[in-house]
Amino acid sequence: MKEIGLNALISKYNVAAPRYTSYPTVPFWENASFNERDWKFQVHDNYAKSEAEGISVYIHLPYCESLCTYCGCNTRITKNHHVEDPYIRSVLKEWEMYKNILGGRSIKISEIHLGGGTPTFFRPENLMLLINGILAGNEKSSDASFSFEAHPANTTVEHLKILYDLGFKRLSLGIQDFDERVQFIINRHQTIEDVSRVMEQARNIGYESINFDLIYGLPLQTSESIKMTVERSLSMAPDRISFYSYAHVPWIKPGQRRFTEQDLPVGKEKLDLYKLGREIIQQAGYQDVGMDHFSKKTDKLYSASQEGKLHRNFMGYADRYTPMMIGLGVSSISDVWTAFAQNVKTVEEYHQLIAENKLPVVKGHLLHEEDIYIRQYILDMMCRGKVNLIDGFPLNVKIIARLQPLVLDGLVEVDQHFITATEIGKSFLRNICMAFDERLQESNECNNLFSQAI
Repeated sequence: MKEIGLNALISKYNVAAPRYTSYPTVPFWENASFNERDWKFQVHDNYAKSEAEGISVYIHLPYCESLCTYCGCNTRITKNHHVEDPYIRSVLKEWEMYKNILGGRSIKISEIHLGGGTPTFFRPENLMLLINGILAGNEKSSDASFSFEAHPANTTVEHLKILYDLGFKRLSLGIQDFDERVQFIINRHQTIEDVSRVMEQARNIGYESINFDLIYGLPLQTSESIKMTVERSLSMAPDRISFYSYAHVPWIKPGQRRFTEQDLPVGKEKLDLYKLGREIIQQAGYQDVGMDHFSKKTDKLYSASQEGKLHRNFMGYADRYTPMMIGLGVSSISDVWTAFAQNVKTVEEYHQLIAENKLPVVKGHLLHEEDIYIRQYILDMMCRGKVNLIDGFPLNVKIIARLQPLVLDGLVEVDQHFITATEIGKSFLRNICMAFDERLQESNECNNLFSQAI
């Protein structure tokens, strides 16, 4: 494609767009028709249909000792580590509530993921208490995948050993950028030595898959800093690399107002950073998997992408599909395929509801048949770059009509059975999925809800 054509595409499609870890996206959930009784029924009913496949468990650990100003996660900033014990007790009590809904018998667990916040804020012995409490009386599937997010600056060898012994074989290191100027303005400090130490310790212990999180589009980033960050990351040979766009939403996350839009690379400048980083990553032998994810051919994520098993949910990309994901902890989201529920977003309210023996869900959505069809379309496009049109689905005609401008721009190819992203279209997956998004199309509201697509 000629450069002028690419520039025009960037200008045209750099609009606010969802990241599509779910459909409907959270702003379009029908919360008014959602209640705890219906949610419990959905959890019980869907588990009864898929018990043999096992479930995924996501645990949100919100605490951080300092605020990374780029961060869009739900966090609580404190240096008081006395918060650990009561939080773990509340999470385990919430888990007991879900176990009772699921029948009170042994549950097969296929995945556990610790996110945050900073999971390694917690003392290793407290993480052991937490995971032992989750596993107690339950069955770990033979191919279980347990993973956690780690801050290189505070992850100790004790963290790594204890979690490995509990079944964790994969970790994700939040690096973002190695440039000291960028680290200063986003208040995210770790050194190359920190990362190298954790990598060496994890490899020696036996971790099978290590991911690096890198972000393009951060304030003060340049092509030189991206090149340096990516090359130094590659020198440590992670198994996976998540190289994704910074989401600038200061109206939601006020911490992002530490810098201004003038500090940010935008439009073509931002996409050039992505193209540069992506080219270096691919030249090193990493394979393009899904949106903004790369892996070695030896990693399970790549195998899943080749076998058509790649899945995407609120935890990101996964190498398997489980029909049920239970989210525990403040702000966690649960997904039982036909329904979503999100927990309250403040620690105080979370503790209070748990103490009252109430599920701490605050909002959710029960999917209609139309939602489920569209969800499958979006999942297929995000994971496989191709959609198999469902015969007789009434919205097919509208979707194909919405895609015509993208067809003319060379982003997708459409025939009577399939919608397929082109090679250049794979950089615009969020835009393609917007054509499927009936709720977004009906509302025509994006700008104050989502970050820019590029």
